[in-house]
Amino acid sequence: MRFSCDTEAYYISLSYRFTATRVKMRPSFAIIIGVLQVALSVAQGADAAAIWSSQIQPLFDVHCVKCHGPIEQKSGLDLDTPEAVLKGGDEGLVIVPGKPLESRLYKNLLADSDPHMPPKKQLTDPQIKSVKDWIAAMAEGPVTESKPSASPRQFDSVPQAIDVLISEGWERRGVQPSSATDDATWCRRVYLDLAGRIPTPAELAKFLGDPEGTRRQTLVDQILGSEDYVVRMRELWDVILMGRTKRDAHEDRRKKNGWWSFLENAFSTNRPWNETVRDVLTARSNSDEAKGASWFLYERRNDHQIIAEAVAPVVYGTKIDCAQCHDHPLAREIKQAHYWGLVAAFNRSKNIEGGSAVSESAIGGFINFTNLKKESQPAVVRLMNGKSVEETRPEPEQKEEDKEDRYIDPKAKNRVPKFSRRAAFADAATLENPLLARAFVNRMWASLIGRGIVHPADEMNARNAPSHPKLLDWLSNDFATHRHDVRRLVRGIVLSRVYGLSSGNATPESFAASLERPLSGEQISRSWRIVSGLPAADDTLRRAVVGAIPDLLPKEYNATFQQAQFLANSSGLGDILKPSSSNTVTRLVALHEVSARVRDAFLTVHSRPPDAEELGQGVNLLRDRPQQPAEGVRDLLWAMMTSAEFLTMP
Repeated sequence: MRFSCDTEAYYISLSYRFTATRVKMRPSFAIIIGVLQVALSVAQGADAAAIWSSQIQPLFDVHCVKCHGPIEQKSGLDLDTPEAVLKGGDEGLVIVPGKPLESRLYKNLLADSDPHMPPKKQLTDPQIKSVKDWIAAMAEGPVTESKPSASPRQFDSVPQAIDVLISEGWERRGVQPSSATDDATWCRRVYLDLAGRIPTPAELAKFLGDPEGTRRQTLVDQILGSEDYVVRMRELWDVILMGRTKRDAHEDRRKKNGWWSFLENAFSTNRPWNETVRDVLTARSNSDEAKGASWFLYERRNDHQIIAEAVAPVVYGTKIDCAQCHDHPLAREIKQAHYWGLVAAFNRSKNIEGGSAVSESAIGGFINFTNLKKESQPAVVRLMNGKSVEETRPEPEQKEEDKEDRYIDPKAKNRVPKFSRRAAFADAATLENPLLARAFVNRMWASLIGRGIVHPADEMNARNAPSHPKLLDWLSNDFATHRHDVRRLVRGIVLSRVYGLSSGNATPESFAASLERPLSGEQISRSWRIVSGLPAADDTLRRAVVGAIPDLLPKEYNATFQQAQFLANSSGLGDILKPSSSNTVTRLVALHEVSARVRDAFLTVHSRPPDAEELGQGVNLLRDRPQQPAEGVRDLLWAMMTSAEFLTMP
């Protein structure tokens, strides 16, 4: 269905009219037919560690560490970490904690300073002020976050651990958290996060009718045992692990070759996450649980560097792309040897055409890499957790022979070597590797809360300190000691006080308020069908919405004109809002009172009743079209379903 420009303007007007009241509660969002942009929050009341991670470190990375960082320290001054800054340089200390006016680091930034830093460039007044605030804050609190204790604290449950450790962070930062959200809003939030859709009015009513003391636990356990949860988690981790496919053919191959079934089986049976990852890395379909796992490697089409770059965030929690040509210039722990060692772990692998199997040779794959000093070094499979895969390297003149006795079954089409470098790496990466648990915990927290404990979620390295290190340490340890139990972690997060907070103006890293986040294309399309009264799966609608709104967990959400056009003219949305014998439009038209139609529409779309202003606007809209009641109801629903409130996590 296409509309004229006048009709598009009409829907713009409706979107504004029916979200005006709610938008007042969400001031950091601008509506473009319901497509939202997140405004930057201003840090308030942050301690020295928070100011460092959110303001100073990014500032120094851009303007200072090239000359005063890991690679070079002019005048003996290193500005890479707070501890290094405190040590000063060859000319002595550069900061006096709590006294910026006596600190050379601050004074040298001023416009009339001599010497002046950075050379030939003047920082802005806000940038200089942030340095001043940081130095001043050193007298009030810790320069860096305290390190977790060797023995994790004991808590009765995951929600209790989250609530206590987050509350301690609020107290340290002097932050007042938002109030708890109401049950109806929480219900909608948890359905979207765990089921990938909004609740039906009947589901909401049932939840609100359950005993108050146990209703939330009951609902979470119900959803965790549902098919909706399995599909939601598959959709989420398919994109995290494989990226968003841009063509339907790629998506069809993932489904056809068993990748989707592999993920769904893992989440349906609650397989330990480390076992799931091991199957992905070894890429062998030698069990029912492992069928389809090989597609992770197969889709990368023998590009071993692409494979290495995809594996790193899964097993280490951080990208390592920047270490291809040299050690990471900012995160000192990421070495060039890690990058090429990860390439070596997979460079004996090769796709077998005509399926999704990935073979592995028993010989070869010994490579060297060259560092910035033009020195050649052997690539050894060495993990960032300190482990290495031991392997005898042949002498330069020694020629290896690919003998049959090197393989478990030499007659098999997909021969498996008796010593599999790929399997040896998979064991090292999934057994006694604390980084694997930390990576999953941080990703899952980001998915359910809106921001990782380490942000960005796929860059858990020295440049991005955790906002709550004790919490990350405890959750990761608990996840690993409970056999990488995904449901236990998910259940604990959504039943915590933090998850149930209302919106507010707190800094994102404090987790003192619900973070505003746009819905994914999958959540939108499935929720549209719930509203329409036709909740059966519709792959065409899902693909259309995902194609228009492809971002999943964006670092910064930017609306586009194309997205606005899609929301105003979606043929798929038009199709499900056509009157039929069983859909919502027909049901609402059958209600005699116009006000009843508006109330029912709000309950169906927004899981809440309208306020007085919204009720009046809705009634006026429907009364404007007395001869075309179905079109009036359709227009009302369309405006609400493309509104800021609908397209945003409550």
